[in-house]
Amino acid sequence: MSGLNQMPREEGLDHSVSLMREGYMYIPNRRRSFQSDIFETRLLGQKAICMGGKEAAELFYDNNKFKRSGAAPKRVRQTLFGEKGVQTLDGKAHFHRKEMFMSLMSEEGVQRFIEINRNEWEKAVESWLDKGEVVLYEEAKKILCKSACRWAGVPLSDEELGKRTDELSSLFESPATLGPKHWKGRNSRNQMEKQIGRLVEQVREGKLLPEEQSALHVISEHKDLEGRLLDSAVAAVEIINILRPIVAISIYINFTALALHQFPDQKEKLTSVDDEYVQMFIQEVRRFYPFFPFAAARVKEDFTWKDLTFEKETLTLLDLYGTNHDPELWENPDVFDPERFNGKTGDLKYSLIPQGGGDYNGGHRCPGEWITIEAMKVFVDFLINRISYEIPKQDLSYSLVSMPSIPNSEFKIESITWK
Repeated sequence: MSGLNQMPREEGLDHSVSLMREGYMYIPNRRRSFQSDIFETRLLGQKAICMGGKEAAELFYDNNKFKRSGAAPKRVRQTLFGEKGVQTLDGKAHFHRKEMFMSLMSEEGVQRFIEINRNEWEKAVESWLDKGEVVLYEEAKKILCKSACRWAGVPLSDEELGKRTDELSSLFESPATLGPKHWKGRNSRNQMEKQIGRLVEQVREGKLLPEEQSALHVISEHKDLEGRLLDSAVAAVEIINILRPIVAISIYINFTALALHQFPDQKEKLTSVDDEYVQMFIQEVRRFYPFFPFAAARVKEDFTWKDLTFEKETLTLLDLYGTNHDPELWENPDVFDPERFNGKTGDLKYSLIPQGGGDYNGGHRCPGEWITIEAMKVFVDFLINRISYEIPKQDLSYSLVSMPSIPNSEFKIESITWK
């Protein structure tokens, strides 16, 4: 491509329906057909730029070029993100709010989560011993909900577990849906923001005393750049931004189990080699299977990149799934191969981007990535070393259209025993 404004363009009035129909493959399909890592289209009634690959990721996460304010569609803010949360901030405000999240993800904080999560898996497995069949996805969501609430200092009774799990799950299961399922996600967010907002107020009034290192305490007491406490509704959004992503790890739990089933040679490797291979295996699960399809931003000011013009306020989508399967970055990207990470100590922040890319400090990369990896390690240990189980006949296929995607049967296991 040469000359300004020669960006490949998809003809047509709007392609939102195509995006819903093609899901994770919408951007990769067009990158291939245009033979370009960047193209222009129309989505949600407006001009949009879609791009993928390492260079595009480096550009996308340049805070001088792109902003997050106003980027996420309303239906995503009403379900997945909430209003005025850290994902919608830019500049100093974003950096300040992000520091609050980073403080929760200290080595001690992550270790505390691991211990809680391991304990919840042990209790769950004990309850499974007398069950004939367990639906792993549903059970993992409950385990992670309990772990998240305990770690965050959010009160949760046994009677509330099912409802709270369902509410948090609907936030990441509903953004790309239509009709009743989407409305359920919106209603769940509204209800939870009210409930957790009341908890924030109780903390501030001294009626509720969570541990000082807990998210409920830290976020309730956090002050903005002007030295003011966050509005209780915004504080509730940020507490949910701790709980929701942890429950969403259930998607990776399902794909971890699927990987061990689809590639049985991995079990022997995971038991016969050191912890480094476990890390490689988990990174490959995160690269190989679908999680988030893309990330959104808007052009901050007009600029030119590679002779292409980016106009202020243009919606821009970064292809996360396609970048993780980019043949320019990954040899045989559609082959499951943890060994591709062997000795790969180079910078992966713009190539391995299942939960977004860039830097943690000051950037928009999700700090919850650390807890995701550690929670997956805990689960791998249980499947490989702690329990025996059988896999009944079921539909383990998954769709690249549904967002998020999980195996159709939600991965059932039976005849569970301790080793």
